[in-house]
Amino acid sequence: MKRFVEGTDRQQGTLFPAVLDEYVGEDNPVRAIDVFVDGLDLAKLGFGGVALSQRAGRRIIQPRC
Repeated sequence: MKRFVEGTDRQQGTLFPAVLDEYVGEDNPVRAIDVFVDGLDLAKLGFGGVALSQRAGRRIIQPRC
């Protein structure tokens, strides 16, 4: 086990872009599909569980003090 945390090399390149949106060009047809799907009211179309509850996400972990 190392005693200190080691950082990453600042000159190291990444394999993938930081944002998935960088893969898709502005004129790609998938942009139109994305806008169409975002405009659908899935609850009215019969898809249950569309709205996230207020408790969605991870449980709170109580710190041990």
